[in-house]
Amino acid sequence: MTGWLIFFFTLFLASLGFASYKSYSKNRSSDDFMLGGSNIGSILGFLTFSAALFSAFTFMGMPDFFRTHGVGAWIFLAVSDALMVFMLIWFGFALRKKASQVGYKGVAGFVQSCFQNKWAGYLVFISSFLFLIPYVAIQVRGISIFLSAAFPDLIPDWGWSAVLVVLMLIYSEIGGLKAIMYSDAIQGVIMLAVIWIIGLTCLSMAGGLEAGLAKVEESNAALLSLPGPKGLFSSPFLIASAIAIVLIPVSQPQFTTRLVVLKSLKSVHKMAYAVGIFAILVILPTAFIGLYGAVKYPDVPTAEFLSAALLFDQASPVAALAVVGLFAACLSTTNAQIFALGTELRSLLSGSDKGNMRITQLAILVFSLIVLGFSTIMSDELVMLARVSFAGTSMIAPVVLAAVIFKNPPKSLLILSGLALTYFVLSLLGLVPAGFAGLQTDAAMYCILIPVSAVIMIAHHFTQKNTHEA
Repeated sequence: MTGWLIFFFTLFLASLGFASYKSYSKNRSSDDFMLGGSNIGSILGFLTFSAALFSAFTFMGMPDFFRTHGVGAWIFLAVSDALMVFMLIWFGFALRKKASQVGYKGVAGFVQSCFQNKWAGYLVFISSFLFLIPYVAIQVRGISIFLSAAFPDLIPDWGWSAVLVVLMLIYSEIGGLKAIMYSDAIQGVIMLAVIWIIGLTCLSMAGGLEAGLAKVEESNAALLSLPGPKGLFSSPFLIASAIAIVLIPVSQPQFTTRLVVLKSLKSVHKMAYAVGIFAILVILPTAFIGLYGAVKYPDVPTAEFLSAALLFDQASPVAALAVVGLFAACLSTTNAQIFALGTELRSLLSGSDKGNMRITQLAILVFSLIVLGFSTIMSDELVMLARVSFAGTSMIAPVVLAAVIFKNPPKSLLILSGLALTYFVLSLLGLVPAGFAGLQTDAAMYCILIPVSAVIMIAHHFTQKNTHEA
């Protein structure tokens, strides 16, 4: 397999080198570097959005999620992602319209301008920092688990993490957002091809869909129904998860920015439809891999199952391509999210363009080092950790939505989202109860956050209308 690894890695690294070369410009402005010139077509836009959305946690986390919790994993992610398409279409239109009026350099700066309040920008940045750093760390953790299991005597986990972070830094510092988008496009194509090859191979080794399901029903029938063998997929869990995922374009800045930098609204619509199709195509084969794991590896640790299903049970060329595909998935996603944090910081800065660029590039280095540290202490529950990230950032969604909808958004939403975010963080730290009224924290918070936000927005709408009429 070594020869195949060298071959595929050479092709991958050569393609990254070409992408960074095409994206580099000596005299580029910070907007060119951070926003890719805001002239991205629908095909590149769809591939970069999809690759950032479906990453190492999808490739590695979802098969293990299916294996452990059963068919409810399909409702958890695939159905929720399909619903997100409708949010993309509406929010993309509203965001681009408002951004054309007030300007856009990042979500934090955009919200700060709309609210005319510096704390609004700080709230968005703090939310992004608190939950994107761990989210990036789980990508790095995922690939380090896989590579350490695949090559146990080569380098330790932290060594793989360090290699990935260094490559990420070099690539992003040279090429900027456009280079990251090219990397996303490469990764998206590789991931879709590899995951289908492995998925179909695993389905065949499980004896086919019908025979595989029969074996699962015989050994652990709870995997084929809700709420699953561990009771995870309850109605509150699935509803709260759907809300968090639907709000991803609103609350996670790496996706919000991608809606703005597309060259036209028509490109946004094409991108949204393509992302919905891509979601189904990329998640379906992870169910096949999970089915195979439930049949052949029902009780082994995560790392052992993944290294067997994705590597040791595959033909050498497929196994080598899986390693490269996972590496590419992790690299492009970590690039996108760390770069998004840099974009958010830069959108809050005032000063010269050159000075802001220097501060932003230094911040990206610091963020990367923090990610490296976090990746060494994260657990192996990749999907659940990703879900926490989605839920955490969704606490500030009312603020972003109000910034897009209203000319003068209600500042009371800053207090509401700030309190919701604070409680969510404290619950993760164990300082306040993790959930109440029989619900998990995020579901319980949505029961408060959504209706209160709606009342505030409706009241503000009529107050503005009456003031204007007067």
